[in-house]
Amino acid sequence: MIPHVFVKPHEDVRILHGHPWVYDNEISHTSKDFNPAAEETQGMDVAVFSAKNQLLGTGFYNPKSHIRVRLFTRKEEQCTKELIESRIAQALGWRSQYLPHDTQSYRLVFGESDNLPGLIVDVFQRAWISMQILSAGMERNKQTVIDALVAACKPQGIIERSDAPVRALEGLPMYSGVVYGSVPETITIEENGLQFAVSLYEGQKTGWFLDQKANRRLVASYAQGRTVLDVFCNAGGFALNCLKAGAASVVAVDSSDYAIAAVKENAQLNGLEKGLETICANAFDVLRSLPKESYEYIILDPPAFAKNRASVRQALRGYKEINLRAMRALKRGGLLASFSCSYWIKRDDFLYMLNGAAADAGVTVKVIHELRQDIDHPVRLGYDESFYLKGFLMEIQRE
Repeated sequence: MIPHVFVKPHEDVRILHGHPWVYDNEISHTSKDFNPAAEETQGMDVAVFSAKNQLLGTGFYNPKSHIRVRLFTRKEEQCTKELIESRIAQALGWRSQYLPHDTQSYRLVFGESDNLPGLIVDVFQRAWISMQILSAGMERNKQTVIDALVAACKPQGIIERSDAPVRALEGLPMYSGVVYGSVPETITIEENGLQFAVSLYEGQKTGWFLDQKANRRLVASYAQGRTVLDVFCNAGGFALNCLKAGAASVVAVDSSDYAIAAVKENAQLNGLEKGLETICANAFDVLRSLPKESYEYIILDPPAFAKNRASVRQALRGYKEINLRAMRALKRGGLLASFSCSYWIKRDDFLYMLNGAAADAGVTVKVIHELRQDIDHPVRLGYDESFYLKGFLMEIQRE
């Protein structure tokens, strides 16, 4: 029998509306045969009930985490081999239905959005898989997950990149290494007709930011003939898409030597060295030094400035600073593509910040497109944490 966990009165409302987490301070008691503090319960399946004894679902229990239970089903059932296989099949079906059919690299599993809490799986060139395990329950089922991915995707190799700091919050050690087959030190992926060299061992998170695929294509479609500044350029995703689309010139800025080296390598890989300039420097310093009305297109895709609720106010100040500087540096009719990848920065707060930056810069802004993460990172209603990437493509107007 699956152990039972009961939440306090009224703590079921958020869960009934689709949220998949139960926090430690929401639990009133557990079934008598279950020791909620025992080491062996880490990652165990537990059924969750309301104070009125209504079943809310079954999830992974972790006595070491503030997120005490992560639901993987609204039924009372265990996380079996068959369940994991069916969830991966469902995730594949979603991507097959909604992604362009020629997509070679994509996110296959997006944690709770695919009802596999704490599991991130990225597929590259339909040949290699990079996965992260961020919950105790998935850690407990790791080999089953690997076997299911091998059966469903038939990859040449799988690398695990479970080296994210959030693992510590789950009481889990860091781990990174090949867990199936072989994975080259560097692979070449194709995105929007471009080639990018990617290290699944050293790259950001699972190796490449797949959530911006469609945005890079759309943003670049407006770059023809424009002078472009790509700030926080990482490995050159936006910069090279803009050059391919016919930008007059692109300046790519990042504070990381590794990122700038990757931009140069990827430019050479695509024969796009002409018209590209790279600057390895602090983005804030570069933006502050820009002359007024010096660029026709600026792209801001910074890392998450807000890591938690307490850092939101400071983060919004940082976002305002870079957007204000960018707006001042844009010519009349210039374009600004601005993003935030932090869940803690809400869409409306981001818009309010942009409006404040525009007022301080003395410009008027018109929104051309509202942007979000690509559809292989599905937003699940009721689970706000799944809607993390927001952005706006705007035109800067001057009197």
